[in-house]
Parts: sequence; C-alpha cells; structure tokens
Amino acid sequence: LPHPLAKYPDKEETMSEQLVETAVACVSEAGAVLLDYYRKLGTLQIEAKGRFDYVTEADLAAQEAIVNLIRVRHPDHEVLAEEDQRTPGQNVSRWLVDPLDGTTNFIHGFPVFAVSVAFEHKDSIVLGAVYDPCRKELFLAQEGHGASLNGRTIEVSSRRRQNEALVATAFPWRERALLSRYLEAFTRVFTKVSDIRRGGSAALDLAYVASGRCDGFWEVGLSPWDIAAGHLLVKEAGGHISDFTGGENHIWVGDVVAGNPSIHGFLLGIIQVVFRGNVSEPRA
Repeated sequence: LPHPLAKYPDKEETMSEQLVETAVACVSEAGAVLLDYYRKLGTLQIEAKGRFDYVTEADLAAQEAIVNLIRVRHPDHEVLAEEDQRTPGQNVSRWLVDPLDGTTNFIHGFPVFAVSVAFEHKDSIVLGAVYDPCRKELFLAQEGHGASLNGRTIEVSSRRRQNEALVATAFPWRERALLSRYLEAFTRVFTKVSDIRRGGSAALDLAYVASGRCDGFWEVGLSPWDIAAGHLLVKEAGGHISDFTGGENHIWVGDVVAGNPSIHGFLLGIIQVVFRGNVSEPRA
C-alpha cells in the first residue's frame, strides 16, 4: 500500500504522520487478514448477531489486528469498534473501526467489502481510511488536507444534471419497518437519475462519492463505524454529507445523504419529503 502523507505545520507534523501511518497500517493489516479468510470461505465460521446481521471469524481476526496495532502505537487512545460491545469512555482521542464493511458480500464471495478506520479528536473526525483489499485501493482523508486514492488527489464529480447522475444506495436491512418509505424514495430518485447502484458496503459507497465514481448516496440506519471515514472522505473531496434533516448528526443517527453539492441537494429534497421526520435514533 502507498503511504501518502500530507504536509503539516512543523509542530504537528510528527503526530499527524504517526496517525496517518497507523491508519494505513491498520487497514493494510486487516485487509490482508480478510483476503486470507476470503480464499477459504468454505471453512469460514459464521455467527448471527441478529436477524440478517452476521459476524465471522474474519471480522473478529481483522478487528483484533487493528485494535492490537492501535494499542501498541497509541495506548492512551480509545477504540470504538463494531465487534466490541464495550462502552467507550470520555477520552478526547478515539478510533472508530469497522474491520469488515460488507460482511454479507464477504460471506457469499461477492468481492465488494472494505476495512474502514477513522480517528476522532475532540468530537471531530480528523482522519479516515477506507481500504478495498480486492482492488488494493486505499482511500485516505485528512481534515484540511484533502482526500486521495492511492496517493492521488480525488474530488467529487462536477455533474449537475439529475438525469445524468449515478447514485448509490442500500436497502434498509436494519430498519425494515421503513421499507415502504424507502421504496417510495427509491422510486422518486430512480425516475429522475441515470441509474442506481447497490454495492453492499457503505464505506465504499461514500469513498466512491468522494472519488466521483458515484454522484450521490443515501442509506438508512447505519452505525458510526460505517460512516466516520467515508464522512471525511466526502467532505475533504468537496462534497456535502448530512443526515435526513440536512443537519450534521449523520454519524451518530445513521441516516445519511451524500453527494456532490448539486446531487446532495436533489437527494435531500426527496428524502425530506418522503421521510418527514421519521428517522433513526442515535446509535452510539
């Protein structure tokens, strides 16, 4: 993996570089773990966390690799991770970790999944990394220093026309009571855009918005570790990201609308009409 490092003021350079190196090392090591398990799916141990929600030994092994690395490099930092049910404390510095975003894809051998790691300092996400191990693509964002894909600067698309837009989404598998509203939103969007994609990894969907591969994205009922890194990627790439009210509580509420400025506004308008205040409760 490349190790892209932005330039920082001298007094912050050492710590910033350490954090970037940690994020890149985390997603690289976890990605290698996932690929090892991916090559032997026939023997993969799978457990149900809930209805339609699974965890595998690959998730747990990838998370262990990430957490161990953070503990060694930054023992004073907290970790909020998907497969760890411990309640975090009040440390001003913590990592939000999704060791395998796209578990259902992974289980079925569908090669769309990612590792997502973000660093939060004083209630602000300041660093995010999303890694697709199948394609060896590292998306990296640093607050105030832009976003990159394998070291190359990325930006959201400049597409303004709705009928030319490619939009990503995901079915509300955690919020199935909202299915009828979701389908109404889907229909309203689909009739106005070029096409819609459903990849199965929110982290990659947001990374694709940041890199201009998709013009917009919306999803219901995500968790903080699903969103945190992608949130910063979109912002640093010049995009807009919000909750369904147009506010900035999407990481913790889990209802997300993202896109380039034009398509975000288009999607948000439909979402606000369809959902009319019926949104998820904060998840962390």
